[in-house]
Amino acid sequence: MLDDTHIRKIAADWHARGFSCDVWTDPPGRCWEGFVHATDELVIVLKGEMEFEVEGRLYHPSPGEELFIPAGAIHSARNRGATTAHWLYGYRKR
Repeated sequence: MLDDTHIRKIAADWHARGFSCDVWTDPPGRCWEGFVHATDELVIVLKGEMEFEVEGRLYHPSPGEELFIPAGAIHSARNRGATTAHWLYGYRKR
């Protein structure tokens, strides 16, 4: 898991780029399907094995790897691991 110093740096970077930054936690097997947002979204996995599907394309980001989800894209998030997943998400501020 990324430590608090890394999380603060990510949050500061995202805020400078016009995004919010919050932590989300999903237990094993949790799936969020078919979401669409009117604004761009960023995600970074902190710990766990998350799968993101964006417009039909699958992504399995490693911890610390940023994934951009454009506004209007149909997307899903799935914890495919055997442990609780923690990840950052942020929406572009309007």
